Amino acid sequence: MARGRKFNSNGERSKQLLLEKAIELFSDKGYHHTKISDIVKAANVTQPTFYLYFKSKDALYNDLNVQFQSGFFEVMNSKSSDSVANGLEAFISILEQKLSNLFFYIIENPKLSKIGFIESKQAFLVKSQLTQQLIHLIYLHDCDKDLQHYRVDIKILIDSLVGSMERLILTNLLEQKRLPAELANDIVQLYFWKTEEMIQKSSHQS
Repeated sequence: MARGRKFNSNGERSKQLLLEKAIELFSDKGYHHTKISDIVKAANVTQPTFYLYFKSKDALYNDLNVQFQSGFFEVMNSKSSDSVANGLEAFISILEQKLSNLFFYIIENPKLSKIGFIESKQAFLVKSQLTQQLIHLIYLHDCDKDLQHYRVDIKILIDSLVGSMERLILTNLLEQKRLPAELANDIVQLYFWKTEEMIQKSSHQS
């Protein structure tokens, strides 16, 4: 809170309004085409009020990215009841659950997600962290050997998956063509049905 203002004071409400209007403007117009004066006008506050809470446009934009990342990784890091199970089946089940939860978060925060996951410079780091977390999930469930059926490096596989997520979030999720759970299932089926099928055939033959 800025300069001793109390929570729920008029000042705090002004700060929240600035954040809300900034999300709309950055998402719709982009960072470079949004001016502080645009945000101030949309929030119906004075320019000095803006500087009570934010040093610059960049500082406000950074706050929005932090806000997105906090919610995004809170969802991603949430524990699953099957989190200790091993094998490809457990990994796929938990992956689908996590993707579904992430997509629910994105659909509940569409404009903030467009900034934090797609448009900002920090979005690259978010997706890199997501890739590392999904790779960690593979090793956590001891299914890296199963995924060798793809004959491709696991990092390339997961990088491709995360890249597909970005595109499908834009073209399907935010366009409301697919529900979060449906899109999560689509991605899992697209990337892992072949490995599941091969393992099932192998188990039947042994």
